[in-house]
Amino acid sequence: MGRGKGWGSLIRSRPAPGSRNGFGQQAMTILARTREILGQLVAFPTVSSDSNLELIAYAADLLSDAGATLSLSRDGTGAKANLFATLGPAGDGGIVLSGHTDVVPADPAEWTSDPFTLTQRGDRLYGRGACDMKGFVAAALAMAPRFAEAKLARPLHFALTYDEEIGCFGARALVKEIADAGIRPSVAIIGEPTGMRVIEGHKGCYEYTTEFAGMEGHGSQPGKGVNAVEYAARYVSRLLDLAERLKERAPAGSRFDPPWTTVQVGRMSGGTARNVIARSCAVEWEMRPVRPDDAAYVKADLGAYADDVLLPAMRAVSPNCGIVTHTIGEVEGLQVVDESEARDIVRALTGCDHADVVAFGTEAGLFQSAGISSVICGPGSIAQAHKPDEFIAVEQLAACLEMLDKLCLKLAR
Repeated sequence: MGRGKGWGSLIRSRPAPGSRNGFGQQAMTILARTREILGQLVAFPTVSSDSNLELIAYAADLLSDAGATLSLSRDGTGAKANLFATLGPAGDGGIVLSGHTDVVPADPAEWTSDPFTLTQRGDRLYGRGACDMKGFVAAALAMAPRFAEAKLARPLHFALTYDEEIGCFGARALVKEIADAGIRPSVAIIGEPTGMRVIEGHKGCYEYTTEFAGMEGHGSQPGKGVNAVEYAARYVSRLLDLAERLKERAPAGSRFDPPWTTVQVGRMSGGTARNVIARSCAVEWEMRPVRPDDAAYVKADLGAYADDVLLPAMRAVSPNCGIVTHTIGEVEGLQVVDESEARDIVRALTGCDHADVVAFGTEAGLFQSAGISSVICGPGSIAQAHKPDEFIAVEQLAACLEMLDKLCLKLAR
């Protein structure tokens, strides 16, 4: 990314005491404010299994103080919420700054410092969610007063969601709520950690649990029972066969790494003892489609294999046997398109002369499927996400603030 004199350079060369460089002083003030907000965000232990309401309330206060209009919606349990806030004029054509508030679990025993206390060591800020993706959220919240003062010519929206890490459930609900309310943004910038690279495409992420119900019996007479583990193993074998076949379906010129749709089995559990015919077994698996047709291909093949091969054999012994696949989440990929307002805007803001694709999934495909031009660009590295001692470099926060500052100038009347 090409950056001139601005936020990034200030990290390497701080203004001397008493400097009259107003822009520099303001940049350092907002950077310090970003770090302060990030510390507060990390301190909220918003693991996906837990509530995010305290974080949402904190963010809502900051945005309300900046003069934003707020809309809050809760999930079915009432323990989690999305926040959608708007600065600037009402109307269509707004720009969304989007970030999820949930994080993956953190085992303190595996961390050098408390995962839910932001800790600085050198140029790095450590804490669960620091890069994925509370760093971007902190930068957006710190910039809210500056956006408010700019008298924006088009709406600027802030979208904070729940449960991205376990299926993007919050964003799926939010895009529907936006549409139902008659709000029609034209651009969404999803601030996942990309090292401030511009990302115009990613694979989908489809997650499933397939459960097998067999018939228990004594291990000495396996033919008188239905071993759920054995049938699950045959199902997994079919998944692995599909994984190989999908390599042959890789689109010509695919930019993804790997270039084909992948299938991966993450967990398999069942049975009670080695001498007992297993009554139940569950297989947790996922696929990352390059294109929707591949997902349909996998599901059709597996459905036919279960219905025409496995189930008849199981039910020949016991009619009560069954195979059920539960959809945990099907998150659309971000499709690369020829014309993209979001990509063009963020390339201009960052100075990047190209856009990349990535294999990991985000909420961007959901915004795109709602008719909103979408792109991914945010501070930090995905290589640091979901690991002990997750961190974000201060320079990455500065680069993000520089992008947002340029966006502010672009939107000002």
